[in-house]
Amino acid sequence: MLELVLFDLSGVLVDFRGAQALGRLIGLTEEQVWPRWLESPWMRRFDAGACSEAEFAHGVVEEWALQVTPFDFLQSFRGWMVGPYPGAEALVRRTAGQISTGCLSNMNPLHWRELAGWPLTAQFEHRFISCELGLVKPDREIYEHATAAVGVNPERVLFLDDNLVNVQAARDSGLQADHVSGVAGAERALAARGVL
Repeated sequence: MLELVLFDLSGVLVDFRGAQALGRLIGLTEEQVWPRWLESPWMRRFDAGACSEAEFAHGVVEEWALQVTPFDFLQSFRGWMVGPYPGAEALVRRTAGQISTGCLSNMNPLHWRELAGWPLTAQFEHRFISCELGLVKPDREIYEHATAAVGVNPERVLFLDDNLVNVQAARDSGLQADHVSGVAGAERALAARGVL
């Protein structure tokens, strides 16, 4: 029996256009960008809160051989987090009426400062944000931390994420996990699991 639903934010409840924007800068599709993104040392450092904005911008420009200045990259990067998808808040409220909810998301300090003030994030009983924890998906430690912090057995947690690598990592850590995209995908998964 499920006791907790953990939502990823970007790509599930929040419109994040980073992979598309970065893909345009380097001539790759979104699908080609994501594997490199998840393995990028600078993306991981920034998501873990382990470097400054300036260090991150310089590092990414060099790592990805971008033809922009670090300043211009950072200005563009600020706008990659667009906002919550329509219906995101309502879905979290409906879910919270049935079961404990939380978010488990890779989020850098720059974007989290903006998101933390949104009404959407106030809906969650639990918040596990990589830059506050110093842990990032898909590393096993972030899933173990979340389940231990809530005091729920991993097999009683459902994790919803739009990235297959993160979904598989959650499963390998003992969680139930579904690959979903957007609010409609999350809603279908919750209905199929009997939560909604």
